[in-house]
Amino acid sequence: MRVDASTVGAADAAFRLGEPRYIRLFFGLARPRQPILGGAFAGEVVAVGAEVSQFSVGSRVYGDTGAAMGANVEFLVVREAGAVVALPDTVSPATAVALADGAMTALPFLRDSARLQPGHRLLVNGASGSVGAAAVQLGRHFGAHVTAVTSTANLDLVRELGAHEVIDYTVDDFTASEQRWDVVFDAVGLSRFSRAKRVLTPTGIYLTTVPGVVVLQSLFTKRAGIAFTGLRKDDAKRPDFAELARLAADGVITGLIDSEYPLGDVAQAHARVDSKRKRGTVVVLPQQ
Repeated sequence: MRVDASTVGAADAAFRLGEPRYIRLFFGLARPRQPILGGAFAGEVVAVGAEVSQFSVGSRVYGDTGAAMGANVEFLVVREAGAVVALPDTVSPATAVALADGAMTALPFLRDSARLQPGHRLLVNGASGSVGAAAVQLGRHFGAHVTAVTSTANLDLVRELGAHEVIDYTVDDFTASEQRWDVVFDAVGLSRFSRAKRVLTPTGIYLTTVPGVVVLQSLFTKRAGIAFTGLRKDDAKRPDFAELARLAADGVITGLIDSEYPLGDVAQAHARVDSKRKRGTVVVLPQQ
């Protein structure tokens, strides 16, 4: 397939840097095992194998390569049975990869781990990042009352994404709030369960995207957890990709795009991610 858009995200930066150091056990001790990074992709099928039945030349598709990476290229070979689905004509490749970057993490956290229901109170920490922005929109879609935590500069942005309430973390600490939430979802891994549990309802749950102490805590309490969404099997990913594409085509959610870089400037795309200032997804487009 021809790659019309891919991404550079936090995982790519972590693999490139080998930080946190334990990931070197899986992705290379001295250097990245995968020389080409990039997980999410969107593009057009330019050739198919003899056994392919679902797609044909000209089909628009999107998905991800998982731990194999390798999507920051001009052309990519993917398996029909892999994490790839049809992309509606009304959804752009850049929007599609932004969904794959953010919403594919947020969806299983909120739907499966949090079991978010209408009327639940959801707090999203890091609400202007790729995962957080998706969580705000999905939380609203699921019927939850959404509180978004972000910086001063991004308050209007998260309101536009659908947040009912906002907290400026440069002014207020949500863990000291008098409010209580059924779900605290830390999309950037900067809070701690030991403090966040103060603002949970009696049956509330704290979720984070960053492994650490919470992995051990989850062994002893059902009120703290993490979901390793990137390690899910392709059979589990495909229905979610299809669902997100449908929601995007219907205008329910969108992929928040921070910036776009041509493939030849992928190093600058990594620098943008390393700055920790991105809002949404950093997208890589074909070289002009």
